[in-house]
Amino acid sequence: MSVISALSVSVDGYVTGPDPSPELALGRGGQRLFDWYFDGDVPSTVFDGFRLSAPSAEVFDRLASRDGAVIVGRTTYDHSGGFGGGSPHPTAPLLLLTHRPAPEASAAQAVVGSIEEAVARATEIAGDLDVAVMGTGVTAAALEAGLLDEITLHQVPILLGGGTPYFHALPAARELEPVRVVQAPGVTHLTFRVPR
Repeated sequence: MSVISALSVSVDGYVTGPDPSPELALGRGGQRLFDWYFDGDVPSTVFDGFRLSAPSAEVFDRLASRDGAVIVGRTTYDHSGGFGGGSPHPTAPLLLLTHRPAPEASAAQAVVGSIEEAVARATEIAGDLDVAVMGTGVTAAALEAGLLDEITLHQVPILLGGGTPYFHALPAARELEPVRVVQAPGVTHLTFRVPR
């Protein structure tokens, strides 16, 4: 079991375009970060409706099939309409990490208050599968707490010029161990291990 972060990111390091909001979750121009989900002819075996290039399908489905629980940050949750009371993943339950008054969670969701509690609960739920963290705040919290094992950047060849940075300011530099690079049409998949 690993705790992983896998997000689409621009070359200048943003996971949304400028001015993300509940009305425009990916900000101005941010949808471009996800074109690779639909620009191929290989259907995803995990997510209905995704049609990826062959190299992207192998990377995406390998990651998505490993997810047993998803921890989501409050901003991502709010900008995504609470995922309609479900999860962003078709089979992995959602845990919402928030320090603000919690919204009404559905039976398919749980609300937690600290990254340590979130990872502990998600690990129980996931069993032998991985725990995915979704959102930049959750990724930063897991990294700072020493709980993040792996980072995958789905780097899209675009400069967005602003938006939500993948990585928040860190208290110190962190070395990463390169694991794998996969070049695909419209995206390069870069995977790193986070040494503990």
